[in-house]
Amino acid sequence: MKEKLEEIASKAKEEMEKIQNLQELQDLKIKLLGKKSELSNMLKGLGELSAEERPKVGNMVNQVRKEIEESMAKAEEKMKAASLNQKLEKEKIDITMPSTKIKRGSKHPINRVIEDIQDLFVSMGYDVVDGPELETDEFCFERLNLPAGHPARDMQDSFYITNEYLLRTQTSAVQARTMLANTEKSPIRMVCTGKTYRREDDATHSHQFNQVEGLVIDKKELNVSLADLKGTLEVFVKKMIGANSELRFRPSYFPFTEPSYEVDVTCFKCGGKGCPLCKKTGWIEVLGAGMVHPNVLEMNGYDPNEYAGFAFGTGIDRLAMFRYGITDMRYLYTNDVKFLSQFDRKDEE
Repeated sequence: MKEKLEEIASKAKEEMEKIQNLQELQDLKIKLLGKKSELSNMLKGLGELSAEERPKVGNMVNQVRKEIEESMAKAEEKMKAASLNQKLEKEKIDITMPSTKIKRGSKHPINRVIEDIQDLFVSMGYDVVDGPELETDEFCFERLNLPAGHPARDMQDSFYITNEYLLRTQTSAVQARTMLANTEKSPIRMVCTGKTYRREDDATHSHQFNQVEGLVIDKKELNVSLADLKGTLEVFVKKMIGANSELRFRPSYFPFTEPSYEVDVTCFKCGGKGCPLCKKTGWIEVLGAGMVHPNVLEMNGYDPNEYAGFAFGTGIDRLAMFRYGITDMRYLYTNDVKFLSQFDRKDEE
C-alpha cells in the first residue's frame, strides 16, 4: 500500500511538470483527486481493511492527497500570475503616444432651461414639486374642471393606457395633487417641471415635450391678483428670453382658470418690429395663464370664498428654442454631439 501511494505521488509530480496552462491543470486535478481517481478508490476500500490497518492507511492516503493539493494550488497561483503579467504586457498603454480626440458634448439645452427656471422660482420663494408621468384621468382632467365629455378634452389628443390611466397631457395635474396633498390648506407657491405627452409631431411640436407649471394660492384678503401674475411673468420672461422682452395679455379660455389669458412676448428675433418668424406681428405666444377657477379650488379642498390664486404654464422646449435660436424642435431629441456641443459657448456669449 505504501509503495502504491509513493508511486501515485511520483506520477503526480511528473505530470504536473508537464502542465502548460490552467485548463490542463484542471484536467489533471480531476484525474488525480476526482471521484474516480486512484486515491478516492483507496479511501473507499478502507472498509475492507482490519481495524488496525484502517487508520494508518487512511492517514497515508490523506497525506498524499494533501501534498498533491498543495502542489496544484502553488502551480495554479503561479500560472494565474504569469497569465496576468502576460495580459498586462499585451494591453499596456504607451502614454507617450498622441492622444485620441474624444468628442465632447455639453449639458442639454432643455436641462439648462429647467435648471434656470427652478433656480429663478426658488429665489422667489417657490417650492419645486414633482408628480407622476403616468397619470389618472381624475387628476389630469376631472380635478382641473374637465369632466368626462368636456369639449376641451378634444384639444389634447391623449395617450390612454387604460380607461383610467394615461400619459399626462399637462403638468397641471401636479397642481391638483399639490392642493389635495396640502391637508392644512395653507398657502401654496409651487413650480413643477416635467415631461408631458400628446399626439403631435412636427417642426414646432413633439409627441413628448416638457412643461413648466406654476401655482400660487393664498388668502383673498392678501389680494392675490392679476397684477401679481403679470409681475411674476415679467420677471420670468425677462430672465428666460431677454431683458428687453415685453408682455402682452390676450383674453383666452382654459377650463382650470377664470379669467384666462394667452401671453405673448415681443419677438426675440426682430425685437417687435415684425419678421417672418413672428408672422410680421412682432409678437410670439409663449404662455397660458389666469386666475385659478373657483371649481378647481373647491374640488381640491380650498374654499373659493376665502382663497384665490393664479396659475401659468408654458412649454420648456419652446423656451429653449427661443433662447438659443433653434429652428426645429426635433433637433432637441437627436442627441447629436455636434449640435449639443455648441451650448456651452452660447451661454458664455
